[in-house]
Amino acid sequence: MYSLGHVNHTAFSSYMETARVDTYSQLGYKGINKKIDEGTILVSMKVTYLSQLSHPSILKIGHRIVRVGIKSYDLISAIFLQSDRALLCSAYFKLASFNYKKTCQF
Repeated sequence: MYSLGHVNHTAFSSYMETARVDTYSQLGYKGINKKIDEGTILVSMKVTYLSQLSHPSILKIGHRIVRVGIKSYDLISAIFLQSDRALLCSAYFKLASFNYKKTCQF
C-alpha cells in the first residue's frame, strides 16, 4: 500500500495469481506443485487497471478460460470490489504446459 492509502498495482497481480492457484486446487489440478515434472507456466499477461483500491477492502476475483490450444490456454481474470461489484482490474493471461524435467535449466 502506498502512503496515499491505495493498494500498489503489483498487489493486483498477486491477488489474481493466488486466486488462480486456489481455483486449480479446487478443481483437482495437480500442475501447480514444484515436485512434479509437468506444470503450467505464465507466458504473458496484459493487465488493465480501472480504479484505485483502498485498504481494507473485500474483493471478488473471477477467472474464465477463453481459449484452449494444444499445449496452451488463455485466461481472463477480473477483480471486483465486493461491496458494489465495481470492476477494479481486468487481465488477459496466456499460460502453457511446461515439462521441467525435459527442459534445460539455466
